[in-house]
Amino acid sequence: MSRFATIAMTASLVAGAAWAQPPAAGPMVVRGVVTAMAADSLTVKGEKGAMTTVMLPASWSVAVMKPVTPEAIQPGSFIGTAEMPQKDGTGKSLEVHVFPPGVKLGEGHYGWDKKPGSMMTNGTVGTVVAGKKGSRQLEVNYTYGKRTITVPKNVPIVQITGGTRALVKVGTPVFMVVQKNPAGQLMAGSVSVGENGAKPPM
Repeated sequence: MSRFATIAMTASLVAGAAWAQPPAAGPMVVRGVVTAMAADSLTVKGEKGAMTTVMLPASWSVAVMKPVTPEAIQPGSFIGTAEMPQKDGTGKSLEVHVFPPGVKLGEGHYGWDKKPGSMMTNGTVGTVVAGKKGSRQLEVNYTYGKRTITVPKNVPIVQITGGTRALVKVGTPVFMVVQKNPAGQLMAGSVSVGENGAKPPM
């Protein structure tokens, strides 16, 4: 990714301000399939059938979740991972998303809604140890702590890259971090999609 593209990606992700400083319960998110589009909004049908309209600013942009191999997770990588806390105090990943170099957003360990009881951990990878059956064990450091997290084999791992608005259309699975505007409407500065129309794993 070029320096210009990285700057553009950073700006688009920062536009989802809830991602930058998530509350303890986690940011508000919308995920589902686009059912309608307007110049300034998307309507999304969630997994349980609920319809949600999200407003988009004129500067809204697109992030593409590109599948990568576990080797993309290196010491020094800044990642996010939805994970299930284990009885021994470690975590077990449900997915991993690798941020572009120089981008650090949503840092910390907080509630998530991927599954009941799941958490999101965003931080800088320390050690990476190859585990059993193709798994990886990561030490993930954030400003107020660290987690030991196991990434099982076949867990989705994606790299966040830039994309065009043409990728967002009716029928596309999307993921958005949202916040309420002064009028009480949900807003998102960036829309995440999977590569080739895949469902974003977050």
